[in-house]
Amino acid sequence: MDNRKTEVMRQWVARWKKAGPELERIRREESVHADLRQTIELLEDAFQSAIRHFPSGPASGLVDQQRWYKRLRP
Repeated sequence: MDNRKTEVMRQWVARWKKAGPELERIRREESVHADLRQTIELLEDAFQSAIRHFPSGPASGLVDQQRWYKRLRP
């Protein structure tokens, strides 16, 4: 990798190191002030669409999970 690419990558990492804590602060603040009822209402159509287009199967997957655990047990 040439020096220019290395320097660009260093600058990119430095920007994210600086932005990361601020973005986390914003995320925490927004989650505290979020209106859960409104959020659920906004996502309701997407949820109903997912249920319609991708219905659940006859099993929850728990039986398969237990089968895998049994195989992994010594």
